[in-house]
Amino acid sequence: MRRNGQIKPGSPFPLGAHWDGSGVNFALFSANATKVELCLFDGTGRREIERVPLPEFTHEVWHGYLPDIRPGQLYGYRVHGPYEPSAGHRFNPNKLLLDPYALELRGEIRWHDAVFGYRIGHPRDDLSFDRRDSAFVMPKCVVVDPAVTWGNDVRPGRPWDETIIYEAHVKGMTALNRELPEQFRGTFAGLADPRTIDHLVKLGVTAIELMPSQAFFDDRHLIERGLSNYWGYNTIGFFAPATRFIAPGSGIHDFKLMVRRLHEAGIEVVLDVVYNHTAEGNQMGPTLSFRGIDNASYYLLGDDPRYYFDTTGCGNTVNLRNQRVLQMVMDSLRYWVQDCHVDGFRFDLASSLGRDRDSFDQNAVFLDAVRQDPVLSMVKLIAEPWDTGNDGYQLGNFPPMWAEWNDQYRDTTRAFWKGDEGIASDLAGRLLGSAGDFEKRGRRPWASINFVTAHDGFTLMDLVSYNDKHNEANGEENRDGHSHNLSWNCGAEGPTEDEEIIELRDRMRRNLAATVLLSQGTPMILMGDELGRSQDGNNNSYCQDAEMNWLRWGEGIDERDQAFFDFMRKVIALRLDQPLLRQRFFLHGDPRPNGASGVHWLRADGEQMGDEDWHQPHTRAFAMLLFNDAQKLLIVFNAHYEDVEFTLPEDFSSGWRRLLDTADPLVDGEAVDGPIAAHGRTLMLLETRA
Repeated sequence: MRRNGQIKPGSPFPLGAHWDGSGVNFALFSANATKVELCLFDGTGRREIERVPLPEFTHEVWHGYLPDIRPGQLYGYRVHGPYEPSAGHRFNPNKLLLDPYALELRGEIRWHDAVFGYRIGHPRDDLSFDRRDSAFVMPKCVVVDPAVTWGNDVRPGRPWDETIIYEAHVKGMTALNRELPEQFRGTFAGLADPRTIDHLVKLGVTAIELMPSQAFFDDRHLIERGLSNYWGYNTIGFFAPATRFIAPGSGIHDFKLMVRRLHEAGIEVVLDVVYNHTAEGNQMGPTLSFRGIDNASYYLLGDDPRYYFDTTGCGNTVNLRNQRVLQMVMDSLRYWVQDCHVDGFRFDLASSLGRDRDSFDQNAVFLDAVRQDPVLSMVKLIAEPWDTGNDGYQLGNFPPMWAEWNDQYRDTTRAFWKGDEGIASDLAGRLLGSAGDFEKRGRRPWASINFVTAHDGFTLMDLVSYNDKHNEANGEENRDGHSHNLSWNCGAEGPTEDEEIIELRDRMRRNLAATVLLSQGTPMILMGDELGRSQDGNNNSYCQDAEMNWLRWGEGIDERDQAFFDFMRKVIALRLDQPLLRQRFFLHGDPRPNGASGVHWLRADGEQMGDEDWHQPHTRAFAMLLFNDAQKLLIVFNAHYEDVEFTLPEDFSSGWRRLLDTADPLVDGEAVDGPIAAHGRTLMLLETRA
């Protein structure tokens, strides 16, 4: 125990462990605690060397200042208070707790019954009390000097209408790249390597959306089955980077270097963040941080406070209606923007963040706080617009400034190219940015994040190779994962040597990818789709830290993969080169005074589509004509298995050029005279100028 004279009162602000160049101020919010002890550890993290009660309690914050502490010090907390689960309180000072504001963690959790606040196997379950010390299996927090030299780092500042998102996983991006030093593979340092960034630059994407990179833990039940929480939607620290992505001997500086190098390449960094729940789970979960610091403040509790009000399907929901918890989330977001220079966020299960408990509210406290914040209102904000609670599906209902993952776009596009009937009319609306969902309150087409594949579900290759999910490797007897995949195996389930099926699958991949990249809105590509990555039919690969989830490099890429990469690169370049494909306003018929170009819908005979055409269940071929005074673009869609002849409009005198044809990926601007045949199951892009 330190002598009283060695710890000073300090300040309740800022929260966390703050190094000021002379010492460290420690501050922890807990409204219901009766005592907070700061625990200091030696450099190995195995031995607790001192336990210091924080001397002050101001505005529900416990705080103290230690003048002789330096960056690199390992620490944690023990928090005293009532252990009364029936009243919502789960204090247990035998459990070492992580600082919610820790900027770095050292080590991973080693699962043991001691991390639970109650006695595992006791007949009273979580109403029992466990007195074992958990410090020996817990990671430790690290006092960090956050100073870094950013030099001339400049944010790319890409407008939304020029944004092309690449959803990636930090480890998956580089784990198989043998050109990188082994210690860098699967880390922020590996992603920062010029050889990794060169792949993104060649492809042409403008933003990388990183799956959860904040500190998270593997679930105990997965570890016991030899699996892991690979995706990372199990956050425990909202300020610290995931330790598994940090190269040996490094820290947060690796993350910052990655951001700087991506910026130098003109690529923005968007973080996938999980503020809706934490890794502590339901009432039977471990006591790692928030639960032991102040369970009743950090979490939404049910009518019976022993249980959690869960809208996430993960056991708990973070209580953003508590002022200090809201502050923590806002402080976290600002930290990643201001200190780490990230360019935006994708919010997992964002409907939970906009809830007034039972229902979604566009003016929920968190959404209002973000909109008025001078820092966060200037970055890209993307919502996953659903959660598992009542009234959880909220596509199109987020306020201005937000973009949203558009699963309706995904399903409609999949269904159309799969050959389902009655889809054409719905697809037309999706191709123009889903105005029916987003054209309100001044929102723009970019608010629709258009995708056909994401981390959750089939890859692009699997979407055209499997009719059914194959999740046996997950150990749940193929019960997990979605069964409504709208996929088509093109005639054989899984890998095949049939050349006709292979050619059809490649054409279908080109159709799906080109549709996303030629639609109004913001396109998103899944890591590895450009190189034919397969998960062997697994559509829920969250627990698979294995090659199925990793990008192939070098010898793993064959001619077929390279050809598809070249096609994707070509379509991305076309999108960025053609303003008609990136309209800032929603399109409706003829051009409008606001600068929006015109759009007409044409039948194969060149006449405009009528209501009766749209509502014919067998309508699988039509064309979208985008135009202004100087240029016309014609996108031809043919989901029939047979060829369809299209009559081209003849308004402009320069003639038509075929820029893209998924039946012939080598097409590059050839002149076209008269009617043109769209091969079965193909897409074409043609251009003419005044």
